[in-house]
Amino acid sequence: MSWHQRSALTNGSINRNRQRAGTALGSDREPRRGAVHCGPMTPEELSTLIATRAESVLSHHGKDASVLPLTVTVERPRNPEHGDYATNLALQIAKKVGTSPRELAGWLAEDLATNSAIETVDVAGPGFLNIRLAAAAQGEIVGRILAEGERFGSSSELSDEVINLEFVSANPTGPIHLGGTRWAAVGDALGRIFAFRGASITREYYFNDHGRQIDRFARSLVAAALGQPTPEDGYGGEYIQDIASSVVDKHPEATQLPLEERQELFRKEGVDLMFAHIKRTLHEFGTDFDVFFHENSLFESGAVDQAIQKLKDNGNLYEADGAWWLRSTSFGDDKDRVVIKSDGDAAYIAGDIAYIRDKIERGHNLCIYMLGADHHGYIARLKAAAQALGYDPTQVEVLIGQMVNLVRDGKAVKMSKRAGTVITLDDLVELIGVDAARYALIRSSVDQTLDIDMDLWARQTNDNPVFYVQYAHARLCSLGRKAQAAGILVKDPDYSLLVNDYEGALIRTLGEFPSVVGTAAELREPHRIARYMEELAGTFHRFYDSCQILPKKSEPTGDEAAPIVHARLALAQATRQTIANALSLLGVSAPERM
Repeated sequence: MSWHQRSALTNGSINRNRQRAGTALGSDREPRRGAVHCGPMTPEELSTLIATRAESVLSHHGKDASVLPLTVTVERPRNPEHGDYATNLALQIAKKVGTSPRELAGWLAEDLATNSAIETVDVAGPGFLNIRLAAAAQGEIVGRILAEGERFGSSSELSDEVINLEFVSANPTGPIHLGGTRWAAVGDALGRIFAFRGASITREYYFNDHGRQIDRFARSLVAAALGQPTPEDGYGGEYIQDIASSVVDKHPEATQLPLEERQELFRKEGVDLMFAHIKRTLHEFGTDFDVFFHENSLFESGAVDQAIQKLKDNGNLYEADGAWWLRSTSFGDDKDRVVIKSDGDAAYIAGDIAYIRDKIERGHNLCIYMLGADHHGYIARLKAAAQALGYDPTQVEVLIGQMVNLVRDGKAVKMSKRAGTVITLDDLVELIGVDAARYALIRSSVDQTLDIDMDLWARQTNDNPVFYVQYAHARLCSLGRKAQAAGILVKDPDYSLLVNDYEGALIRTLGEFPSVVGTAAELREPHRIARYMEELAGTFHRFYDSCQILPKKSEPTGDEAAPIVHARLALAQATRQTIANALSLLGVSAPERM
């Protein structure tokens, strides 16, 4: 079993209650003996069918059906000779219902064998069920993909979710560095996946324009404009000089203004110029936001004062040592947090508290924060803040992303031409391009530190993962053009002809796409889609190299082309559509020619 099969079908196996409230294809609305299947049979639908039939079988034999698990696991056997799919359900519940696993497996096998979508069901070992699907039912997956087109893999399962997805949110004091770049790719992909599964999404960038780092940025600009060294706590790099020069070009009198007025001018103009660059860079990277939320607006609007007053009123803010403290330990944090310091200034968490309140009051029932590796402490404090305000802490979710390193010739690349100290998004795109950069950043779990080998990702060869997937799409497009040139328009394909092992493997891999997307959404792991695509591309290439798709020169073309030609071209079209859908979810292009 491949990694994505296990993760998608085990971790993403079906919740029976949720599916029965919906309209899973190929399953019965109410349990009954001798279910008749109509339509395709994907792993999701097979899992639903087994759950439904198991409940009916247990009831028929006078057994307690309530012992059935919430999820029914369906896996691909390591040895294809054992069948298309397998389940260990009988082993899981036999003891609970007072029978042997093999006896229960026999009952389930007998019932499932009556379904027209299933060719054979065998009991193996201590009570495993090995299931082989009927060719026609399996092939109908192809028809479903062609019918659903760009919507294949989508669902309405998250239609009740109104999600605020905040990511990147880098301070406007410099270009976006590699850590922020990782979230720019992963966050955007996650937003696309949530929307694809039916959620309402607000993609939000929290614009940190309040606080000491902005003052440091302004002092750095002033120093650059005056030809002075960078302040000890300031920001360096060519971009500081460029912004300072732009401010002076627009305001020639800037360097002659009184100190405070000069500082404020460079602060305002510099932040605007830096943030304009950040927005432009993100847009060119394929990442756009619905809302750019200004931290300073929370203070100017009185939202911070209102949130603090609410916490005072409900007793979750107390005064000690001249400061005001959040009772965050009452809600799972490791210590209480200072909200208003003894000098009367608001601590950073004051804005966080007001921001949580603002997000939820705007109607979001789930607020996801995507933060850097050094922000683990924010998980407990943000949840505590939400609970102190009277909200359900599950409405706040924090994802932590690990660091990214750029590697060339086996050595880390540390210096940027423009930022001076760190590698930026602009640097990465310049070196390997947008598609390769996005794919490289998304392809691995954010729980892991990521090394991006610049030499690998710049190659136009099959060892470059994004090239490998995009080449499969381009090859499929080429196949379609050749079919069109031969006058072959796919008509009424007979999917029961697709019985070759390579065809079956490709169809089963295609059928797993909805489950993979669902698991990626559930676990917040877009990398599952990238890894799935690579396996799908490999499965297609093996099919392409082993099966004659277009007619040979001596065989009829056009309307007279053999039925198997139409069936295989339909399979190829479905594969192209699935790869295109998956690439779109990652924000990576699907080229028609390479």
